[in-house]
Amino acid sequence: MTTPLHLPADALCALIGPPGSGKTTFARQHFNPTQVLSSDFCRALVADDENDQSATSDAFEVLYSIADKRLRRGLLTVIDATNLRGDRDRTWFLNRARHWQRPTAAVLFDAPLATVQAQNAGRGRVVPPHVVAQFHALLPTIDQMRDEGWDTVHLASTLTGAP
Repeated sequence: MTTPLHLPADALCALIGPPGSGKTTFARQHFNPTQVLSSDFCRALVADDENDQSATSDAFEVLYSIADKRLRRGLLTVIDATNLRGDRDRTWFLNRARHWQRPTAAVLFDAPLATVQAQNAGRGRVVPPHVVAQFHALLPTIDQMRDEGWDTVHLASTLTGAP
């Protein structure tokens, strides 16, 4: 059974999953382009190459700055990144959303590893399979996400229009 995704207009929403799990496709299907902050796009902004992993730190500085400004304005802010390391990736977003008193939501991309590997192999920017497997192993559970403090947690596989 699938359900539509409904988010408050001022929410922070983190898309969480390994490379190739469908986060960017999902974001394109469910949100306006201006609402989505992509780590890949920010990497391209600072290095002219979304694949340049050496630009990741600078890319996240840009992403964090834009996210903070959108949250301050009360605008829906969707983070399209792996967001798999809670202590590094998700904590900042939770803290800033709390600072601006904004609701938080997470969408977990819970596809089986074989599905993610196949999707990754079929896209333009292929991440090495061993890296995808490492990231897939970091996928948190719904209970872990709730324990972190996320207001709502969704499984992408249960949402209408999920990839």
